[in-house]
This record gives sequence, structure tokens and C-alpha cells, in this order.
Amino acid sequence: MTQAELADAIGVVKRTQANYEAGTSDAPAPYLSKVAEKFGFDIPYILSGTRTNLAESALDDVENRLIVQFRSIPEDDQKAIRRILEAMADDAARHRS
Repeated sequence: MTQAELADAIGVVKRTQANYEAGTSDAPAPYLSKVAEKFGFDIPYILSGTRTNLAESALDDVENRLIVQFRSIPEDDQKAIRRILEAMADDAARHRS
């Protein structure tokens, strides 16, 4: 993929992409999030060389598919799902007590 193609895919101009790659500008979090979402990159690994603690093998196939599906939906829908899960977890905790 060329710089121009990557810049277009992520929504930045080619010069900005070139600056990020050359290290003359730091890529902001929203840019890194878009790159991670589009290409499945592990951002902590890119920034620090350290992989995240949760190994992919720690999740079963259903959990992996849920994560992929969750990441593919709009942010507002992700927030709604988080609210639903939090409510369900709170309800489950109340019933355990």
C-alpha cells in the first residue's frame, strides 16, 4: 500500500501520512484508532514494542467474532451495547448478593 493509498484510507492527506511515518509528527490517538480498526493493529505494540496482556488465544471463537463485530459498528451503537452490558452485569451482581 502506498502512502497516498493509506492516507486516503485513513482520511489524512499524503503529507501528513509521510510526516507520521518519518517521525516528524506524532500521530494522534484518533488516527491510531482508525489504523488499528482498519488493519487490526495492536496499538500498544506499535508504540512501545510490548504486546497487550490479553492473548488472542485467551478468547474462544465466539468471543473473537463478537469483538470483531463490535469494532465494526458505529461508535454510538458501541456505546449502547456497553450500557446494556453494564446494566446486565449490575443486575447479575444484585442477584448474586
